[in-house]
Amino acid sequence: MSDFIKQLPALLGVMIGAFGSYVVVMRGDRARFRREHAARWQERQLAAYTDYALTLKRTVTLHRRVAAHLGHDGYPHPLPPAEATPLLVDAADARSAAGEGLLMLGAPEVVEAAHKWALTVMEVEGLLRAPGCTADTWSAQIDKQRMAREKYYTAIRRDMELPPGHSGRWQLPPALAEERP
Repeated sequence: MSDFIKQLPALLGVMIGAFGSYVVVMRGDRARFRREHAARWQERQLAAYTDYALTLKRTVTLHRRVAAHLGHDGYPHPLPPAEATPLLVDAADARSAAGEGLLMLGAPEVVEAAHKWALTVMEVEGLLRAPGCTADTWSAQIDKQRMAREKYYTAIRRDMELPPGHSGRWQLPPALAEERP
């Protein structure tokens, strides 16, 4: 029995060491799981944000093509309204589906900014159908839409803790800028 008592401190040391190792490994695994879970969540959020932006951008592009056909926009690929209608219906369906993902995964501020951008896109469509639409009113509405888009991207960057990004306003070379109204 005295041999057992002599070996007891060593045995207790082994048990404490094993328990300590177990705790460290478990805490490390738990921390890694949280990091991976957060990364997956951010990937899904970014995908939802991007999908919604692309559907709105597709709609705006179609509107600009129709406006180019009507002489209000300098977009290089004009499209008659009759040909645009089925494409706009498809774009609206895609936007509705992407909006569900945005509502499910998006931060409230981002969803609100997306809603405001979508409303300006609807105003773009309304102006395009209005009889009093001119190149100047069209340009002003497109600028309003661009500002709403920029606010959407700013909200995303803030939500995802990303650095500030580009405004998306590209400068055309002088020769091309003169050709466009």
